[in-house]
Amino acid sequence: MLDNQCWGVRGTMLFRLEIENFYSIRDKQVIDLRVAENVPDEAGRLAPIWGGSNVRAPKVVTFFGANASGKSNVLKALSFVVWFVQHSFSHPSGSSLPFERFNDQEMLKSPTRLAVDFAGPAEISRVDDPLVPQCRYSYEFVLSGTTPAYVAAESLHYWPTANSRRTKLFQRDSNGNVTGSKAFGLSGFSKVLHKILRPDTSVISTLAQMEHRFSKFLWQATGFFRSNILVEHQSIPEKLVQDLYSQNPNLVEKFNREVERIDIGIRSMQIQQGSNGLNPVFAHAGLSLPMPMHYESEGTRQFIKIYPMLLNALENGAVTVIDEIDSKIHPMILPEILRWFYSSQRNIKNGQLWVSCHSVSLLEELAKEEVMFCEKDKMGRTRVYALTDIQSVRRADNLYRKYIGGSFGAVPHIG
Repeated sequence: MLDNQCWGVRGTMLFRLEIENFYSIRDKQVIDLRVAENVPDEAGRLAPIWGGSNVRAPKVVTFFGANASGKSNVLKALSFVVWFVQHSFSHPSGSSLPFERFNDQEMLKSPTRLAVDFAGPAEISRVDDPLVPQCRYSYEFVLSGTTPAYVAAESLHYWPTANSRRTKLFQRDSNGNVTGSKAFGLSGFSKVLHKILRPDTSVISTLAQMEHRFSKFLWQATGFFRSNILVEHQSIPEKLVQDLYSQNPNLVEKFNREVERIDIGIRSMQIQQGSNGLNPVFAHAGLSLPMPMHYESEGTRQFIKIYPMLLNALENGAVTVIDEIDSKIHPMILPEILRWFYSSQRNIKNGQLWVSCHSVSLLEELAKEEVMFCEKDKMGRTRVYALTDIQSVRRADNLYRKYIGGSFGAVPHIG
């Protein structure tokens, strides 16, 4: 069994995502967050994609668009990549993988492809060294167009030095054959891997159970990823959130320090013994008794749910994905959350926040490098594009007014 010790795991910034034939995303969409060197950094919005790199990416990535334009599906793709690495080994054998292809006759029988670029150790032998230099990694997998789907291809590459070419760490073919480089260290694992690797399971997820050193490192690193999109479930159960606070006094203390600064309708959280064990309750100014969570407003409960995910990103340099972050949360609180990620005191390890939202007033708080749009055509196909892809967008422009005016597209069509 894997332990929870996080040896050598550092914060990882994601800077490129490719999606093909995944829910409403039919044709390949590329989200490349890398920012040109001559772009000024406004108030700590950008960070090196790894320590010492002269290439930067935004710490906050936002997706705007009409209802059902595919914003959630972009974030779901990212969550699915992490799920595949983290949990595919424990997924019941023979059951369908938790994803859908684009719903037309051709694509229902076509492969699905997902790929993500991130930062990792330039020297694999030093994965347990928090000071090891980092470099670019690219992880990719292809799922067959059959039902049930199997892994048609899977690979991990890296660029160990600034001037080096892409170097293979491991590669898997449609027959399940896995070849690895000397650096990856498959020697001693190949025979067992060939026996136990299932056609619907990640190589990394499988090797991590075998205590393969680098795979275990990657498995643990993805464990820092947090999302309110649960791939196998629709939403985070409220009981799970209550248990998290009840079992972590330090989290309660940090939450209470935060609510002193922002007004979400409560004065403090306390943990009390109830008929079903320990439960969080909430003190309000002017009320004699603390109130249980189910009596709180929808907005307060939403903030209580997402706060641990935000804190995880800020403290661990992790990636947090929140779909519809503006759901039920007052729009004046959203800019404050963004400022947490811009702050060099709070976000020391350059944690990253990916969100979808409908509160277009938030555009007044964002730089153009932080903004992505999703638009769906008449055939139901999602297109993803960056605000920086649109010509003549100046840094001084009022992005909110231009978006409302239709200058950027990705707005609802009424009438």
